[in-house]
Amino acid sequence: MNALTALQTRVSCGKLIAPAPTQEQLHELELAALRAADHANLRPWRYLRVQGDALKQLGQLFLAAAEAEQTALTEDQQRQFLNMPLRAPLIYVAICGLSQHPKVPDDEQLMAAACSVQNLITAAFALGIGAYWRTGAMAFNEIVNKGLGLADNERVIGFIYLGAPATELKPVPDLKVADFVKDWAATD
Repeated sequence: MNALTALQTRVSCGKLIAPAPTQEQLHELELAALRAADHANLRPWRYLRVQGDALKQLGQLFLAAAEAEQTALTEDQQRQFLNMPLRAPLIYVAICGLSQHPKVPDDEQLMAAACSVQNLITAAFALGIGAYWRTGAMAFNEIVNKGLGLADNERVIGFIYLGAPATELKPVPDLKVADFVKDWAATD
């Protein structure tokens, strides 16, 4: 698939199954993630790859975080937290590391990290890999952040679920460019 086709037709895939992407495919995704637009070349992103038994460990971390906030979880709720990472055979935890910079505010660094994720999921689509970018409460939970080894200046910007699509992909939405793009001219 060429780059323009991938950019213009990419859709998310929320139902994912094994197999996980191959090592060669992961390398391609990671190279794409590194090419994000980035003011001052700070590279304010990093990724943790979670697969195999580590997915179950991530579920345990999610459960511990939930139990710290709600003391009486039902068995169904406990199972839900344990199973959250099992929605796909591989997850990238996308992390933004903010640094003090005289010309690049935090917002720009977060946007650069988000661009890196967008590159990764678009590359996945181009390779026929299903991808879904999730955030949710666990992305902002201090216990989860500590368990993932985040530094004080870091934050999770998403959990990127990857695998083979378990269903047909949704059709590309019929968006009209004119609804989003207008010419501007200064007025006096």
